[in-house]
Amino acid sequence: MFTGIVEELGSIRSVRRGQHSSVLSIAAKDILSDLKIGDSVAVNGVCLTATTVDGSGFTADVMHETLNRSSLGSLTVGSHVNLERAMAANGRFGGHIVSGHIDGTGTITALRKDDNAVWYTISASQELLRYIVEKGSIAIDGISLTVAEVGESWFSISAIPHTVAVTTLGEKRPGDTVNLENDVIGKYVEKLLRPQPQETAKSSLTLEFLAQHGF
Repeated sequence: MFTGIVEELGSIRSVRRGQHSSVLSIAAKDILSDLKIGDSVAVNGVCLTATTVDGSGFTADVMHETLNRSSLGSLTVGSHVNLERAMAANGRFGGHIVSGHIDGTGTITALRKDDNAVWYTISASQELLRYIVEKGSIAIDGISLTVAEVGESWFSISAIPHTVAVTTLGEKRPGDTVNLENDVIGKYVEKLLRPQPQETAKSSLTLEFLAQHGF
């Protein structure tokens, strides 16, 4: 599990592409202090497993499903990426619950300055927008952010200068694709409230019984 508080900006050292997968080699510094083979690292919000670790970075495999659902397939040598190690049990919970399992992608459609803040407007599919609520949480490229506004086909966030400076947000422009992970709590609540097949069958039998007996 992650919190959406980016620890450092890494950069892509190499990309080895297979037919449906790829291997990323990522330059890093701060997160290497205790990173071991098999540890989880959020790379632009995507939970990846470190397969090798050296003094200047690590490598991670990216499977077909991940490439389909995220923007990792567009990374090239030199691309910057947001990095966060999995949350320690005794760590501070500074952001929100982030699983590192991307729901889909969105497209930045507009940026505007608002005094010391920067507003980002992002278009997204209805499948994603159904879980996005004003003042709720969302992870954009692994960054824990608060939703400021929600429209029919878009939502906006307002980022402080520190966040823009220490993450990839500072490099984003209209037209760029970003990874989106919705607040997991909303998804669980929706599923728990959804009628189960056996409950639907029971309701149908009850209605049929009442109809047969003139109720």
